[in-house]
Amino acid sequence: MTRGLMGLLARNISPPNLSIMQDEGFTVARVRTELLSGLTVALALVPEAVAFAFVAGVHPLVGLYAAFLIGLITALIGGRPGMISGATGALAVVMVALVAEHGVEYLFATVVLMGILQVIAGVMHWGKFIRLVPHPVMLGFVNGLAIVIFLAQLTQFKQPGTGGAEWLDGPQLALMLGLVALTMAIIWGMPKLTKVIPAPLAGIGITAVIVIAFGLDVPRVGDMASIEGGLPAFHVPMVPLNWATLEIIFPYAVILGAIGLIESLLTLNLVGEITGKRGGASQECIAQGTANIVTGFFGGMGGCAMIGQSMINVNSGGRTRIAAIAAALFLLVFIVAASPLIEQIPLAALVGVMFMVVIGTFAWNSFKVMTKVPLMDAFVTVLVTVVTVMSDLAVAVVVGVIVSALAYAWNNARRIHAVTRNSVREEGAKVYEIQGPLFFGSTDGFIELFDIENDPGLVIVDFAASRVVDASALQAIEAVAAKYDALGKTLQLRHLSRDCHELLSKAGHLMVDSDDDPDYGVAVDYSVRTGILGSH
Repeated sequence: MTRGLMGLLARNISPPNLSIMQDEGFTVARVRTELLSGLTVALALVPEAVAFAFVAGVHPLVGLYAAFLIGLITALIGGRPGMISGATGALAVVMVALVAEHGVEYLFATVVLMGILQVIAGVMHWGKFIRLVPHPVMLGFVNGLAIVIFLAQLTQFKQPGTGGAEWLDGPQLALMLGLVALTMAIIWGMPKLTKVIPAPLAGIGITAVIVIAFGLDVPRVGDMASIEGGLPAFHVPMVPLNWATLEIIFPYAVILGAIGLIESLLTLNLVGEITGKRGGASQECIAQGTANIVTGFFGGMGGCAMIGQSMINVNSGGRTRIAAIAAALFLLVFIVAASPLIEQIPLAALVGVMFMVVIGTFAWNSFKVMTKVPLMDAFVTVLVTVVTVMSDLAVAVVVGVIVSALAYAWNNARRIHAVTRNSVREEGAKVYEIQGPLFFGSTDGFIELFDIENDPGLVIVDFAASRVVDASALQAIEAVAAKYDALGKTLQLRHLSRDCHELLSKAGHLMVDSDDDPDYGVAVDYSVRTGILGSH
């Protein structure tokens, strides 16, 4: 099932007509592909960064500077070539309350602290815990983000200057939809003609030429806000350096840092499935943290990995750090020198690109797969998808992991049972052959297996088909032994790990036959130090 789910992810992330090119080295053709891919990503970054800045309640340049700085730094030192990072909506929605209540300077200070926390997470190698995210959660994450990306594009179908209160209608709406469809058709058909130019870039370019040449009245990038500006300047956040400030920014920094790392590490795994590369989680944490620290000191709103732009990059052929570096530098050129030209690009072209990302990202075969996997896995996939759309990514992933863990624990708790027989070695003794794992979830069931009052004077518990997992399991064994001891009966253990029976022997109740005990260990040594087993 695991291989099937990951195969499903890999097949559905990229549209079938966009080939996945392998890393060809730094040839002229490779560099050209990387640069064109970077240009495509930069064009798609502009409206996203501006829109997320509006969501957070800050100036558009604050979002654009974040996209440039975070994109550049993570491209240089990040854990996965091909990933694109920048200002994201998942972080922007958390920033709203902070900016509204305390102002943008507190946001910059929070971004710096957020980056420090992310660097610490990288140094401590906490990124490896992303391995605990089950595949159904990953599948829900992909589908949920595809829906979120789609919904985010709908704001472009509203009248400029109305604050998103009025939708386009009549001829304007028809023209907008027509241009979106044209862009999507070009992206779909271009690879059939040539792969020299990335299909998304061709779609944006051809649609923009048509709109500009015919003077079509449709919303353009400049209608959102002017993107003209200078180079980002070093700026120390103007906040009091005291405990009161820390009390304000620390909770936001923790939340933003966690969301940023979760989204970045999941995107890292997703891009890795396409490019066939693994590892780099801790390096990515450090890169994201470093990027946010720098961004906070240069007037940016902070950010993390962007799945939509990352998919545009890999689908356009970007496989090395060149594409992401080029995207950041092109974005800076747009801000400093080419804003009049970029502001003429129709939003319909960029919406068309993002709609193709949605189609390529959503795992359409998941509808069929969910009929073949266990019901709980299907439920987790749907749950994570819904929570991603209704709340945010971090909450969705945490909910999905918790539900998956509880389901796993419950399934294993029900597996505990025993087969009883008379001992062939000790006449008159009764043998309980325990089957299934013994851990905190199955201790009650374990204790209920024994007929203590009616059992003979010698009872043997055989753990050959079981594993003792935690301190709760040890406590359950001791509890059973104490009950037998109270009736003057002897409990003998077999095939229990040496560290477990040593701990239990110290409790004074057990006669342990260790002649055929295995050597596997249980990481519960702390139970002795903390007195979990107690003394009798």
